[in-house]
Amino acid sequence: MNELKTKKIAALIENDWGSRSHVHTLLLMAVTVVGIYFCYRLAAPFFPVFAWALALAVLFAPLHRWLESKVKHPNLAATICVLVAALIVVVPATFVAERIIGEATSGAETFKTMVESGEWRRSFEGHPLIAPVGHWIDRQFDLPGMVNTATSWLTSTAASFVQESVLQLIGVVLTFYIFFYFLRDRAAALESLRSLSPLSEADMNRMFDGVNDTVYATLYGTFAVAIVQGTLGGLMFWWLGLPAPLLWGTVMALLAVVPVLGAFIIWIPAAIFLFLEGSGGKALLLTLWGAIVVGGIDNLLYPILVGRRLKIHTVLAFISIVGGLIVFGPSGLILGPVIFTVTRLLLEIWSSQNTAEQAKGKAG
Repeated sequence: MNELKTKKIAALIENDWGSRSHVHTLLLMAVTVVGIYFCYRLAAPFFPVFAWALALAVLFAPLHRWLESKVKHPNLAATICVLVAALIVVVPATFVAERIIGEATSGAETFKTMVESGEWRRSFEGHPLIAPVGHWIDRQFDLPGMVNTATSWLTSTAASFVQESVLQLIGVVLTFYIFFYFLRDRAAALESLRSLSPLSEADMNRMFDGVNDTVYATLYGTFAVAIVQGTLGGLMFWWLGLPAPLLWGTVMALLAVVPVLGAFIIWIPAAIFLFLEGSGGKALLLTLWGAIVVGGIDNLLYPILVGRRLKIHTVLAFISIVGGLIVFGPSGLILGPVIFTVTRLLLEIWSSQNTAEQAKGKAG
């Protein structure tokens, strides 16, 4: 009898929140939370690097799997894949960036000359129907001042871009460094995440598939389509003799990345510019090309490249991409949709578990 009482008292002490075991558990949890917080602070500066390394890992995963089947050394297969990715991504990006800076500077000077000489007014005055619009613009806006401000900003931006090239180079090197380990150690990394996660293996596989599909859809369904739209728009600018075709093609591609926005923000004013210059045929050609070819390529390519891998409402896609850009900068194009997808899947898992528990309760 005394032994039974002793066991009951021991059990009560064990379940008491002031017991040594509970204090030890709470202390361990607190230290773990603090450690996770500081790890987050340490990793936060590298989020852009992780985002682009993850994007490259998904993009070049098929090539790496093929190399692994041919080359039996994991390090060599990952190294070859990284070198191929560097040749495909870095070299063209460097060339385009240099050309864009040159075109932007010369284009700004040309536009500044047109405004200061009053040529833009003569273009409006040559069309009596829209001449009042030109007078209204002249009264409401200080175009010479605005152009001078824009030119100064562009010049300072180009200078800062050159000055920060060393930091950008370091970022690129770190991206490919982490990209290498994402390729080589992806199986071990995924297994570690499974072991640490409280979710079941099926839920974790669902999470991994969701992230993979999101990155895939963002890269192929957004970037690839935007690049094609920008290329087609830039080629038409070049063929029509419009200034800075590479610059405006790049701007059209960037605008095409963001849902709701698009390349039309650039080619519609360009068509109006051609019309005011008296090139009605070129303006009509640019309008048809932009509306039918550039605008229609999205509906043609997106289903082919993405298929049914990802279905996000336009509003949610807009929030995830634009919100990601605001919070994380350029890497938000990847991080925004990925965070949204992971959160959505966690809510679905939570909802399904609650539904299952409610069903069990009713059955009991």
